[in-house]
Amino acid sequence: MNITHYFSSGTYCKETRMEAGEWGDKHVHDHDHLSVLCDGIARLTVDGETRTIKGPAVLTIEATRVHRVLAVTALTWLCIHATDETDPDKIDSALVHEER
Repeated sequence: MNITHYFSSGTYCKETRMEAGEWGDKHVHDHDHLSVLCDGIARLTVDGETRTIKGPAVLTIEATRVHRVLAVTALTWLCIHATDETDPDKIDSALVHEER
């Protein structure tokens, strides 16, 4: 998994590149955020319900929903959040929570 961070005027974008078979960590956020599957095929599980998504696709992940991504093929996934945090070493602690 390869992650790149982008920051701009109160907006954060996390770009994740995954190889087929890789899982993202299960987590939740306290706010809604946009996700963009730029390319590839993913299985997105939200609150135990799984659906297959083929990129390009844009979707909203709602606040407090436990979610996780499985790369069916190699893919690029963006998560876009409103935040004033600009430190890549602190961004996950500001936005991501363990499953509740």
